[in-house]
Amino acid sequence: MKINKKSICISLVFLLLMLASCGRDGASETTEKRMTETTAAETITEETTTEETTTEETTTEEITTEALVPPDPYEDYLSQMSPEEKVGQLFIIRVESAAGILLGTNGARGGYTSLSEEMEAFLAEYPPGGFCLFADNIQTPEQLAELVEQLNACESIPPILCIDEEGGGVRRLGANGNFDVDYVGSMESVEDAEEAYAAGSTIGSYLSGYGFTLDLAPVADVKTNSGNTVIGSRAFGSDPQRVAELTESYLDGLHAQGMKGCMKHFPGQGGTSGDTHNGVVTLDKTWQEMTDCELVPYLENDEKTDAILVAHILLPQVTTDGYPASLSAELITGKLRGELGYEGLVMTDSLAMGAIVKEYGPSEAAVMALEAGNDILLMPQNYEEAYLAVLEAVKSGRVSEEQLDEHVLRILKFKDLHLD
Repeated sequence: MKINKKSICISLVFLLLMLASCGRDGASETTEKRMTETTAAETITEETTTEETTTEETTTEEITTEALVPPDPYEDYLSQMSPEEKVGQLFIIRVESAAGILLGTNGARGGYTSLSEEMEAFLAEYPPGGFCLFADNIQTPEQLAELVEQLNACESIPPILCIDEEGGGVRRLGANGNFDVDYVGSMESVEDAEEAYAAGSTIGSYLSGYGFTLDLAPVADVKTNSGNTVIGSRAFGSDPQRVAELTESYLDGLHAQGMKGCMKHFPGQGGTSGDTHNGVVTLDKTWQEMTDCELVPYLENDEKTDAILVAHILLPQVTTDGYPASLSAELITGKLRGELGYEGLVMTDSLAMGAIVKEYGPSEAAVMALEAGNDILLMPQNYEEAYLAVLEAVKSGRVSEEQLDEHVLRILKFKDLHLD
């Protein structure tokens, strides 16, 4: 057979071209695979680097943010206090309590106008958070100045110095003829916001001038019972909105003079007919009815007032525990703190009043008042007994350290100690 050399050459060239083409395709696939793997690796590396950078930035930011937030000086101060010091801060007492006098249903009438050495020693052992002065403790400007100096000197933490100075018939200092202060009439006679402001400013001016730091006023009760003789002319009136507005102006007047104010008597005592100085008093209203009336001044001034004083009235349609408002966790912790969102200082009315002493002993009343959510336990019948009972409640765990610290921290901040 004759072989065609030309045909063979053409076939060989064609075969070589095919082989070359396959080689290029394989190389291309390999190259593409390698490029894909490299790109993936680069992506992973880039993502890892980004994550590390982000983490570093976040960590740095958190550290920087934490470094910018200064520690709370009050919490630091609190951490250095002993349980005994903390418990003492919960109490505002009468001067007579330092002499061991058992307060009666209408308060002591000892007329102590200065501290004896024995009283100073007692206060050194059981240092309270503050003192409340009455007309019997006040004689002349010189005597009052000396007493205030003594009270301040016997406390390592500046005490709250308070007084009931409402105007009208409740003027512990203003009714003393030895003091040259402007007369302020009853709140019932106040006609408008300007006059309410003037009343607060006048009272705040002379109280701050004599060293007081808290006025237990204004009366924020809405007088819905015309036969109520306990509140009587002390209230701004029977219209909730008017009472709220005049209460605000009175507080503004106090604040303008550097004086703190305390609205009372939460949740509203103007609709009652009895006197808690003598015994149990009941207000038979629902919470909704009170929200529409008695609570209006508190709802509109909860951020304006410096403190709220809680009455010893029973509220059978509001709470189920059967305790007066001042001892009811349902009312104070549940309603005032929880539902109404109030964050300021809360104190009881005097724990030496008949509504308390006829039903509870000084020890149990003080512990119950603290458990209910009060920060300040005002004028217990027997201060030493009440103090020791609360201290034991803390040590036994009935009242937790966290609860105690929460109350004391609020008191320290109320005092404006200027720790920072």
